[in-house]
Amino acid sequence: MAENRASAPRFAYKGDRLKPLRAFCQTARLGSVSRAAEALYVSQPAVTQQLQALERELGVRLFERSGRRLVPTREGETLYELARPLVEGIDGLGGAFREKLRGLDAGELHVAAGSSTILYLLPKIVEAFRATQPDVRLILHNVTGAGGLDLLRSDEVDLAVGSMLDVPADLDYAPVYRFDPMLIAPPGHPLADKRELALADLSPYGLILPPRRLTTYRLVDLVFQQNRVPYTVALEVGGWEVIKQYVAMGLGISIVTAICLTDADRERLAARSLARWFPRRSYGVVMRKGKYLSPQARAFVDLIKPDLFTREHDRVGHSAR
Repeated sequence: MAENRASAPRFAYKGDRLKPLRAFCQTARLGSVSRAAEALYVSQPAVTQQLQALERELGVRLFERSGRRLVPTREGETLYELARPLVEGIDGLGGAFREKLRGLDAGELHVAAGSSTILYLLPKIVEAFRATQPDVRLILHNVTGAGGLDLLRSDEVDLAVGSMLDVPADLDYAPVYRFDPMLIAPPGHPLADKRELALADLSPYGLILPPRRLTTYRLVDLVFQQNRVPYTVALEVGGWEVIKQYVAMGLGISIVTAICLTDADRERLAARSLARWFPRRSYGVVMRKGKYLSPQARAFVDLIKPDLFTREHDRVGHSAR
């Protein structure tokens, strides 16, 4: 059959190359054109034509007869090794695709966030996510500032949750929650009961702030500079829980976000709103532009709802003023 290949049309079956390869693999597996036709639910002449077209194109004989059985030639065996995984892969594509989709509902989800976000903002969201996505392994990366952005850019995390002042051009930031800035001081502090609180009233007292590389420090510095009010940083230390403890010990005052104040904090600290001078702090979702979100990532984002902390925030703001 191969001798007439010059007069045969080239790739006559090119529009559907899978059919002759499928016919070839079934014939090689079953050793019979008739049995291959039955397995493929086509006529025997159709299988014969597909095998002949394949032999003409390749210019070799693919089968030889051994008794009543067709066996692959050396060339046929070579083609079978190449074609079988391709045909089986395509024929099993639908099932594999459906299985893969089911797997997308499981797997892992990597989220970057700072310590305060993990401690105060995410617990309710994580709790709801675990209830709705029990098969997903959630990994929270405790990072701050540029560290989280680096993880986003390198696709080591799916998304980040936190607060941003300046949004780089390659990232998207969707603020969801907003919380008042609060002055905290030890009970009995002169600022705790002062009727009219001015920004300049904070100047005589040392501030306890997070490290200067973080957003809070930058924001405090910006507001004092814009209002031309001097201020002193008595202590830099990471973590709102540490800062609140040091303030309660009388080591200084601080400016925190309302989200980090609990009922227990209001018993040991005096808290007053500074919303007159400092902007409300936003928290939201940070993603790399053009990033495709997996189903589990979308499920996590859907749980970050604007009303999740409304009641708690209103209660904190009302009782702390």
